[in-house]
Amino acid sequence: MRILRHLAVIFVATGILFPQEEPPLQNTGKPMLLPFRCTEEDMQWAGLSCPAEEPCPIYLELTAVEAAGNRLFTAGNIHSQTVTLHSVLLGSDDSGLTWREVHPRIRGAGLDHMQFTDLANGWVSGEALSPLPQDPFLLLTSDGGSTWRQRPLFPEPRVGQIRQISFISKNDGSLVFDRGAGTGEERYELYQSRDAGESWNIVEANNQPIRLKNTAPPDATWRIQAEAKSQSFRLEHEEAGRWAAAASFAVNLGFCKSQPEPQ
Repeated sequence: MRILRHLAVIFVATGILFPQEEPPLQNTGKPMLLPFRCTEEDMQWAGLSCPAEEPCPIYLELTAVEAAGNRLFTAGNIHSQTVTLHSVLLGSDDSGLTWREVHPRIRGAGLDHMQFTDLANGWVSGEALSPLPQDPFLLLTSDGGSTWRQRPLFPEPRVGQIRQISFISKNDGSLVFDRGAGTGEERYELYQSRDAGESWNIVEANNQPIRLKNTAPPDATWRIQAEAKSQSFRLEHEEAGRWAAAASFAVNLGFCKSQPEPQ
């Protein structure tokens, strides 16, 4: 589910942006438009040239959806045609009727995999996207997604991304880290956590792909579908053997456009 995915410019550790205080998005059955205001700072940071006569279109991409009781969560990123600008984590407390951003946007990062083991404990994986994925991290919650805290996978910068993650209980988790091709060392690394994802220890490194053996069964009743007709991502739930839309979000978020120089 990585359509419209592009490489990013350099991620900075201080690039956490709190979304503007906005009223909750109301699900009326039509694609909801995530608020996004492109600033001169955004364009300078991303190296975007967006003159008024040729503005830069901005897109939303959703990559993961998960339910925890009546709460729904979906994650992804905001990007231009060439640069990933911010991560996005959205949540709903009422089965998809209203939505809000439940974690600050992280500049230059994208969110990928998501899992809840119960109504309280959940994880979202992500990484900075600069020319190659790097500096993987987790967002953790222990209160059902009301609050999230960010934890880096490594104490130092590293190139690569999290390929798989699975918790079999609220404390015991495993993940596979992919260093990428051409590093001269074992490409794949297996890590385990015994403290709910607060810290991780390596248990295996291999040039052959590593698949997690003990994994929690995925929730196959939820999925994300890209719909060309409405230009949206649909969050769908399986009910009695049929897929029904619970919510949808518009792909097109507007444009970045440079302000004309004062005369």
